[in-house]
Amino acid sequence: MSIREITPTELQQLLAGDNPPALIDVREEGEAAICSIDGSTLIPMNTLPQRLQELPRDRAVVLYCHGGMRSMMAGQWLSQQGFDALSLAGGIDRWAVEVEPEMARY
Repeated sequence: MSIREITPTELQQLLAGDNPPALIDVREEGEAAICSIDGSTLIPMNTLPQRLQELPRDRAVVLYCHGGMRSMMAGQWLSQQGFDALSLAGGIDRWAVEVEPEMARY
């Protein structure tokens, strides 16, 4: 089962809309300390099972990581749990290039 990927530009438009998705950062704390997308909640991938109750079931959940692999895996798992999950294509690295060029990159 694969989940839909969303581009940084598509995410930017959704976040500015009337019903923005929940934005979940599945990276580790040390990575999030370098940079993060405003409005996101840090839930490292390995803690998702214990923190499911923090995720909304009434709107989309967009996950991101550094390059898009962890968020895709986490999103597949969340979809199996009944969530409307999407993955940010290219992760925060692509977001920094296409949307927020002043963001620190690693």
